[in-house]
Amino acid sequence: MTDLLTLGETMVSVRTARPMRLGGDAHLSIAGSESNVAIGVARLGHDVTWLSAVGNDEPGRLIERTLRAENVGTRIRFSDDAFTGFIAFDQPSHDITRVSYHRRGSAASTLTPDETTAAVIATAPTLLHVTGITPALSDTARAATLAAVRTAFAAGTQVSLDVNYRARLWTRPEAAAALRELLPHVHTVFASDDELDLLTDAEDPIADLLRSVGTVVVTAGGKGAWSHTKGTESVDAPSPEVHTIHSPALPVTVVDSIGAGDAFVSGYLSATLDNLAPDARLTRATTSGAFCVTAYGDWESLPTRENLTLLTHTQGTALR
Repeated sequence: MTDLLTLGETMVSVRTARPMRLGGDAHLSIAGSESNVAIGVARLGHDVTWLSAVGNDEPGRLIERTLRAENVGTRIRFSDDAFTGFIAFDQPSHDITRVSYHRRGSAASTLTPDETTAAVIATAPTLLHVTGITPALSDTARAATLAAVRTAFAAGTQVSLDVNYRARLWTRPEAAAALRELLPHVHTVFASDDELDLLTDAEDPIADLLRSVGTVVVTAGGKGAWSHTKGTESVDAPSPEVHTIHSPALPVTVVDSIGAGDAFVSGYLSATLDNLAPDARLTRATTSGAFCVTAYGDWESLPTRENLTLLTHTQGTALR
């Protein structure tokens, strides 16, 4: 058994501090929404498993080694017929990050329903986490994601979905069709305000979503996040009462916002595994997100459980 199972594509990442076309030094690492979450939850003390496929190549070995070094269990298929995806980050301006992908036809896009179903059954997770990125990779990956959430939901596993819309991977109508297919098997949804219309056409998207899912978490960067659940007194009303909690963002100096959403999700899922109250889940989520934006990298600055209280100190504090 594992606390958390997640699945999706992780790519080798190359990052430069200026426009990449100029050459110069670069930092080599890995990046992927689901593996970012996996690392974040593992650092917070939970047993985590990540499922994917990579090329039978050195980039794929780097991904495996990095995740294992972060105490993330791996179920990886090494493919001789497909490559490990690649992502590049460069900075055309000091406060703008540009992202370039080489991922079409990658090994992760060949994930199959048999693989994801077998992983859910074998690991018997307490939580299954998926994103809207994986079903965008290919028809096969879309079917694999749907098979995973169906199997987990049927087994009584809590399922979370982070919309994570990527316009370079598919159109909004394509995303809406795939994501709405997942919703009947999902308990918790993470989305930004501009992603809610991918999940429902209703004038009141939160109330409509709460007819099928238990919790809708809406993130808004520096404005913080809101957790919406259905009120217990009006469950049969045409427009059920919605119970809302807000958690403000922590006042930190933002260095790099890449990966902040994944950090937020990792904190929230960790708090869920600890059976914390909804407000405490949001607090841990916003704290994890704040850690992520204070340094460069998708996952490198994610906190451990021991570090969660560090941001309560005044900025510039030296702990001696």
